[in-house]
Amino acid sequence: MRTFHSLSLPPRDREEAHRSSTSLELMFDLATATAVGVCSLVLVQDIKANHVDQGIARFASNFFMTWLAWANYTWFASGYDNKSTAFRAVSMFIMFGSLTLAGGIQSSMADRHQWLVLIGFSIMRIGMILLWIGAAIGDRHVRPTAVRYIVGIAAMQVYWNTLIIMLPQQAPFYFLLFALGAVGELMVPLVAERRGASNWHHDHIIDRYNSFNIIVLYESFASVALIISYAPVPDFRHFWLAGLCSIIAFSMWGLYFDRHKQLRSRRPKTVFTWAYGHYFLFAGGAAMSAGIAIFLGSTGSGASVGKSAALAIGVPVSMYLSALWLVRDRQSPLGSLRSLLLAVAGLVLLCSMFFPYALEWIAALLAISVFVRNRFYWASPKS
Repeated sequence: MRTFHSLSLPPRDREEAHRSSTSLELMFDLATATAVGVCSLVLVQDIKANHVDQGIARFASNFFMTWLAWANYTWFASGYDNKSTAFRAVSMFIMFGSLTLAGGIQSSMADRHQWLVLIGFSIMRIGMILLWIGAAIGDRHVRPTAVRYIVGIAAMQVYWNTLIIMLPQQAPFYFLLFALGAVGELMVPLVAERRGASNWHHDHIIDRYNSFNIIVLYESFASVALIISYAPVPDFRHFWLAGLCSIIAFSMWGLYFDRHKQLRSRRPKTVFTWAYGHYFLFAGGAAMSAGIAIFLGSTGSGASVGKSAALAIGVPVSMYLSALWLVRDRQSPLGSLRSLLLAVAGLVLLCSMFFPYALEWIAALLAISVFVRNRFYWASPKS
């Protein structure tokens, strides 16, 4: 009993002013960044080996586990980070699970069984169960919700253990069963919060999601550096490609980090749409870095490349823009610009499929979108 009492995690003030990410959370982000980078690397290797369908499915599942573990911890730490020794120890235990998960994802490139993935993910989920036990002890008002989280996480981990132990990734229906498990995972918070919301800080959650977006955009910057270093002798073509990819990455940053508000309401429907929609936004950002590497490997002596190489960038960018519309612009007071990102997402796909010099068109579309939205902001009356 004394061991469990040391886990007691009282709630933090949800109205606390100037709540920013802690150094522990930033270190957690670094562990997550390692897993994100490996997810992108595996996607590149799969597509280069002409395993496109399997590569996309594997990326979606690997990235889902990475994002889910990060999201579970982030929402909890927003409401119950008390800087105690127990909290920090469990947090570091979860970080070690994230690094193990990253190692497992990388080992899957050799089509090995996903034992390391399972071990890493299990470590992270055990850590989350311990944290929710601490919340149940330290916050009697949220105790029923915490218990539902404990039961839901444990039940889903039994499902994952059964799936990964019984079936390799190459087995028929593996990814279908994985998708079923992903739906179950997304249902856990819906069920747990239905009769009582857990504690979380609005501005802090936005800050944490901002940090994850920086992580996925960083992967694009790493790919831009790869383009510059790819030529044995510096040449204009590689600098041109690097410049275009930089414009795309900077524009994705500019469209997300503009002056319009994120998460405008604490209503459950709005919160869950915002939180879950970010999976597709973050996945699009991470896949874009893989797309740059694939694009680079497909370029010949000219600036024009094949449709498949252009789609490797166009599809992730389009998904990123569509998800950003879903989580923010869909219900924002933007007037005629409310559907701008959806329109641009469609144009990006069209350029990728049918236009020569697709990268130039995509970069131009995104840069113009940033310019238009900024002009609209300054021209509109401020509340």
